[in-house]
Amino acid sequence: MKLPALILAAALPTTAMAGPDRISFLLGSEHINATRDFREFNPGVFLTWERKTFDYSIGLFQNSYSNVSPLISIGYDIELAEELEVGAFAGFAVYPGEGDQFSHSIGDVIPLLGLQARYRSVFAQLLPADGQSTDGVLTFGVTFALD
Repeated sequence: MKLPALILAAALPTTAMAGPDRISFLLGSEHINATRDFREFNPGVFLTWERKTFDYSIGLFQNSYSNVSPLISIGYDIELAEELEVGAFAGFAVYPGEGDQFSHSIGDVIPLLGLQARYRSVFAQLLPADGQSTDGVLTFGVTFALD
């Protein structure tokens, strides 16, 4: 079994005990001050379990190098107004065969840390980078509650 499948298999037993609360579709990204070409259309799908303090997500997306990456993350959000949330998140994504493209990695596993915001059904995330090939990545997509 490949590492991406192992990561998702390990995450599923704890999160799948109750159905997910939200489904999100990643659409794309903008690499800020990029020094090389990156894929900016990054389709993906994520399931999120919203708990009292933290949110937990798992999913898959096409990364900026055109490969499929699984992701697991934890987030903390604050509601600023009705239907407007801001927060922070941390997680891990697997970039198959591309771990050497990052200044921080554990093989092909990349730690992620950033800020996020959601207004109604639109979300965005900002991930800072080391400035070697980009100063940061802004991702965006749509999200829907699963009531």
